[in-house]
Amino acid sequence: MKKFALIAAVALALPFAAVAQSATAAKSEAKKKAPPKRQVTRKAAKAVEEVTPIADDSNIVLSEADLAVAQRVSIGKAQCELGADVTVTPDEKKPGFFTVTTKGLKYRMHPVESRTGAIRLEDPRAGAMWLQLGNKSMLMNQKAGLRIADECQTAAQVAFADEMKKNPPKALFEGADAAKK
Repeated sequence: MKKFALIAAVALALPFAAVAQSATAAKSEAKKKAPPKRQVTRKAAKAVEEVTPIADDSNIVLSEADLAVAQRVSIGKAQCELGADVTVTPDEKKPGFFTVTTKGLKYRMHPVESRTGAIRLEDPRAGAMWLQLGNKSMLMNQKAGLRIADECQTAAQVAFADEMKKNPPKALFEGADAAKK
């Protein structure tokens, strides 16, 4: 009886083993036939980026508030830390849109209202954002979570930063507590 059960178990297990072995062989053969994946070098990607025209997103409609923010955008070349620079130029064809360039990267940005009052330009397709404060600006890639350029300043922002050093703004909590008697 034990012999019969052993023979039956082996007879049932053999087809499953053959199927598993043929599947493994097919996978290893597919790996051998697949061409090796080629990685694009950073230099090649940069060259393609420089000659690729910026997409014209015609589906973005700016509100009156967005156009008001666009009037306050500081345009021109901004010098950044580590020798980088960012150039912001307005788009002549579409008011309120800007081209932001740095290190061979180009972004087509539009203003977005912010609750803090900071000037914010975004390129939703590329995931980039230009944040402009009174004394400095920065360019960020939100998709990668990186700062592309930081501590950027135009001539107007340098003057504003110098004025802040001479006449520092009131501290956030200064005067919040009532005078003790």
